[in-house]
Amino acid sequence: MTLATAPQRSTAADAGRAARPRPDHGAWFLVLPALIPILVLSVGPLLYGIGLAFTDAQSGRTQATRFVGLLNFSDLFQDSLFWDSFRIGLLWAFGVTVPQFLLALGLALLLNLNLRLRWLARALAIIPWAMPEVVVGIMWRLVYHPDAGVLNETLRSLGLSGADGRDWLSGLATALPAVIVVGVWAGMPQTTVTLLAGLQSVPRELHEAASMDGAGAWRRFRTVTWPAIRPIALAVTALNFIWNFNSFALVFVLTDGGPGGRTRLPMLFAYEEAFRYGQFGYAATMGLAMVAVISVLLAVYLAGRLKGGDDQ
Repeated sequence: MTLATAPQRSTAADAGRAARPRPDHGAWFLVLPALIPILVLSVGPLLYGIGLAFTDAQSGRTQATRFVGLLNFSDLFQDSLFWDSFRIGLLWAFGVTVPQFLLALGLALLLNLNLRLRWLARALAIIPWAMPEVVVGIMWRLVYHPDAGVLNETLRSLGLSGADGRDWLSGLATALPAVIVVGVWAGMPQTTVTLLAGLQSVPRELHEAASMDGAGAWRRFRTVTWPAIRPIALAVTALNFIWNFNSFALVFVLTDGGPGGRTRLPMLFAYEEAFRYGQFGYAATMGLAMVAVISVLLAVYLAGRLKGGDDQ
């Protein structure tokens, strides 16, 4: 005698329950080793700095730190020296980021060609990136030295007037352009490597097809290369702007914010308020204001670039 088993009918609810992934609570234990350092070294100090911005914390103060609300922000909005440094920081960030990207793009296009000793050129292009900012600052101080600097010696050998004894880092009109040149030189390799990686991901078949259609070098770049690397260019430009605006060590070694505050970036100004004058609460307010303003500027920039990409 054969027993027939009735077929089981699956319902939509059973299928939904089967397809729904079950939460794996044990996975959190795998994430914790990487999450704890982030919380301790990044999120914790950030929250502490935000709280410090609403207090009157000072170094060497015998009285207890008090909560002052928005008093620091009120003083900050009326501090013309801070806003002057903020303007200088924007000039520095744009002045470094734009030439840095254009020169890095040109160098990446050159290194992407099938040239002899290309490997050596790529290795040499990374050297400035591998050097610490303090070393770069000291080296360029020697280049800009008024008496024995390489720059003045070169200009003097070319017979250009005004090169004798000119101190590029101490002149009111030349200090900021001089440090911008150093910032471009020091940060260009990182951008070059990133763009070169994007260029190598573009299929060569697309360039060959465009060449067969009669497209020249500029048209191939505009229609094939640039659309492919545009997301990478957008990301690296935004990151470079943030990095350059928050620069500290390079300008600190080169000029220490001088002469007359012409190269005093916002980070230098906040550093002086905190560690030279002991105004920790006020310095934390500066940091919070810089984060807020830069976040808004980047949001507008990224929204405009992404909208422009959608329209194309």
